[in-house]
This record gives sequence, structure tokens and C-alpha cells, in this order.
Amino acid sequence: MFRRILFGSDGIRAGWRLLLYLIFAIVLICVLTYVVLQVPPWRVPGFRLGKLLPLELIAVLATVTAAAIMSKIERRPFGSYGLPRKGAFGTRFCEGAAWGFMAMTVVLLILRVTRSFSFGSMELRGYRFLHYALGWGAYFVAVGLYEEFTFRGYPQFTLATGMGFWPAAFLLSAIFGAVHFANPGENWMGVFQVFLAAILFCLSLRRTGDLWFAVGLHGAWDWAETFFYGVPDSGFQGPGHFLNPTFHGRTWLTGGTAGPEASIVTLLVEIAMMGLVLVRFRSSPKIVQAT
Repeated sequence: MFRRILFGSDGIRAGWRLLLYLIFAIVLICVLTYVVLQVPPWRVPGFRLGKLLPLELIAVLATVTAAAIMSKIERRPFGSYGLPRKGAFGTRFCEGAAWGFMAMTVVLLILRVTRSFSFGSMELRGYRFLHYALGWGAYFVAVGLYEEFTFRGYPQFTLATGMGFWPAAFLLSAIFGAVHFANPGENWMGVFQVFLAAILFCLSLRRTGDLWFAVGLHGAWDWAETFFYGVPDSGFQGPGHFLNPTFHGRTWLTGGTAGPEASIVTLLVEIAMMGLVLVRFRSSPKIVQAT
């Protein structure tokens, strides 16, 4: 009975593999974070971009390392989990980044046409522009890697082996949306659209066969929000943004404190992007890639 609980026809059951992965990832994050926070520059209280970037990189390193350990246990190539070395930060990543930036631009242009939004004046120039542009760029690439791999990498692959791709995608996307409730200023519409964005990322994974397009899209969307246009990102507004915009419309249009991610316009743009993904990537490769 004990063996039947732990093992199936393909070895360790999906639920136990996922639990083991989470234990490895959490332990690594805790240990590495503790070590890094002992270094004096990171012990300054309050928000600092220089503090956020190392912590995000730690999260990426921990989750990827945990998956690498699981790949040895399961005797599978690491690329099976959505981040194959072939194509890393290549054409698909760059295309996704272009989609992410343009999508946020379209949302804000529509809000501008409806007189609900103004782009405002430039806040940064010269060295400070370059400093924050590169800093936020590196940070949001790390965010894209961490969040995509955490919710649509190893967990998505593993749960899909037990319940199928789309049931696993909807479950993990719901969890992804729910964790955003912890963000200050977030609201129900914003959380729902985070869930919808997660489904969009899953669709791109299904159609392209890996996560590189989704990582680029995710990172560039957040970069455009937080740095370039300076609007709230899921209720959070970071320092050092290029433009100084203002909202002056109804909440259902502007998104309120959650920012444009909670706007009805974003809902329409996300639905349109799903259709474009289906057109752009017509084949559905098997989601088991070589290294």
C-alpha cells in the first residue's frame, strides 16, 4: 500500500515530485537569502532596486537548481521543464519582449484616447535614465524567469503528467492570481487579469514548446509599466521611472490603485493577444524538449 501511494507506473507520483521540488526550492531560497542579507549593502531597510535584484536572482537560482536536482532524480533532461538551453534569450525571448512592450503601449494609448490617462513629462534623463532602465530591465528579466519557471516550469510539467496540461494550467494560474492579493493596492479585477495573463503564458508554452517567449513578454510588460511609463504594476509603483503619468478616468477604465492591469482595456488586449498567439504559433509541439 505504501509503495502504491508513493509510486505509479512512471515512478514517483506527480504530487510527491512537486512536494520534493518545493522543499528543495524553499530551503535554497531561505539559505541563500540569509547569506546575502548578511552583506552590509543589503541590510539597509526600505525599498532599494539594488536590494531587490539580488533577491530576485536568488529566487531564480534556487528554483532552477531545485529543478536541476529533480531532473537527476527523474532522469529527464532539464529542458523538459520549459527552459531549454537552446534558444535561451534568443529570437523567441526578444519577440516576446516586443509583444509585452507593445501590448502595454496599446493599453495606455487607448486610455489616452478615452481621456482617462496622460503620459506626463519626462522624469529621468542622461545617466539616471540609463541607470534605472538597465537596473529595472535586469530586475524584470529575473522576475520573468522566476515567476514563469515557478508557475509554468517544473510545477506545470509535473502536474500535467498527473492531470493533463490544461487542468494543471488553470490550477497554477489560479494560484498565481491569488498570490497577487498580497500586493498593496491590488483589487479583484486586477487579480482576475493576472490569472488571464497566466493563461496567456500557458497558451504560449503550449504553442511554442518552451517558456522563452513568455519570459520575454512577462518581463517587458512589467518593465514598460514600472519603468518606462511609470504606472502602477499590480498595485506597486516603483521609484525611478521615465515618465510621470496621471490617471483621470473611471476606475473600470484606469484600473484604480491596481493600475492598468485592472482596466477593462487590458482585459480586451489580453484576449486579443491570445488570438494572436494562436495565429502566430500554429503548431503545438510536444512539451518535452531536449536539453
